Amino acid sequence: MTVRYPVRRPTEAAALAAVARSPRRLPPVPALMAALLDANERRDREGTVLCAHLVVRASEPEVGE
Repeated sequence: MTVRYPVRRPTEAAALAAVARSPRRLPPVPALMAALLDANERRDREGTVLCAHLVVRASEPEVGE
């Protein structure tokens, strides 16, 4: 029998709740810019987008709140 819906795991809910409770600190902007350049050189589209968003969040904390 094939299951067609995702199976909920008890640790998944606990992990999501723990992450939501704790604030996550962002790395410094120079480190994020280095990661952005590295992702761009490797032609990693998802990494480039992720690093670009993190640079904006780290440099302007009030954006998106």
